[in-house]
Amino acid sequence: MDDNDSTSLLSEKRLIYAITVPLSTSIILANLVIISGISYNRHLHNTTNYFFLSLLVADMCTGLALPFIPLMGLNRELSFNSCLVAHVFPNFLFLAFLFNLVMVHYERYICIVDPLHYNNLWMHRSFPLALLIVWTPPLLYASLPAFGWNNWTGPDWDGCCGSSQNLLLSNCSTNRTTCCSYRRVFPNAFIYLEVYGLVLPAILFIAGMTGHVLCITRGQLKNICRLHRAVDRGNQASDQEQRLNLRYTRCVVAVSLTFLACWIPYLIYMHVCIVFLISDTKWSSTTHIVLSCTGIGSMSVVPLVLGLANRQYTEPAHKLFQILRDRWRRTRGSEETAV
Repeated sequence: MDDNDSTSLLSEKRLIYAITVPLSTSIILANLVIISGISYNRHLHNTTNYFFLSLLVADMCTGLALPFIPLMGLNRELSFNSCLVAHVFPNFLFLAFLFNLVMVHYERYICIVDPLHYNNLWMHRSFPLALLIVWTPPLLYASLPAFGWNNWTGPDWDGCCGSSQNLLLSNCSTNRTTCCSYRRVFPNAFIYLEVYGLVLPAILFIAGMTGHVLCITRGQLKNICRLHRAVDRGNQASDQEQRLNLRYTRCVVAVSLTFLACWIPYLIYMHVCIVFLISDTKWSSTTHIVLSCTGIGSMSVVPLVLGLANRQYTEPAHKLFQILRDRWRRTRGSEETAV
């Protein structure tokens, strides 16, 4: 690799770290705040919150792996084992996060759709089995390249440079044994299966459950308004009905904006990658880095939105903040008095 290639690779890594390190730090700290809030409140020690803790751990691991995910799009000089670890492990953490997110949404969805049978849900009766389901299949699938489903010794690989399948030709190495690229680790069939067989159905499943819950909430709201009118014997909406409708509207807007802000960037990144994978053409490394960082980062915010919206989860952190603020005010007041 010449000096220009080394300089280009170094600048790309600096861009990745400049974007991902602050975002990764924020995700990790926010998850720690919510985890500590659940851990210190004994009233929250139940199966439902244990599922959410599993999601928070997966999200924190995704935050830790966030700086390494955009690096998967660069061609680097790594050994075979190091190349597998650099691609398989972040992919496993991402899939585990996605599976945990589906499990949490499904558990809360059943609580609303079928509350009478909620306590008898199989997830509550077999909690270890549920954890195995959300952690073991992602590990098994992500490890398939390590068991031979890869392009490392494919006939089309004549080294990193000169191959028409490279993502970033400027970062190639002429040594075939040390050129690490995601194309050498993940075959096209593996990528298509993951995107359209696992990731996209999971996102659509979450969206469908969320939409169904909003429809159920709307029906319940209409029933409440109908009862209010029957009691008041009036045809016009009361102030309480208007407040309920306003709260529902705000809820729909908040859910819609959250979905758009957290999922749309990742969906764009995912389909852009598929388009370039099908066309087998190179594209700007800066574009790839920005899309991957914003896509994965925005998706990792979903559990934080769910957690920070619950006051029980953030109550210890809020109390600690109040104590520190009161101490700071007393210290400042004593200093002003002394002056």
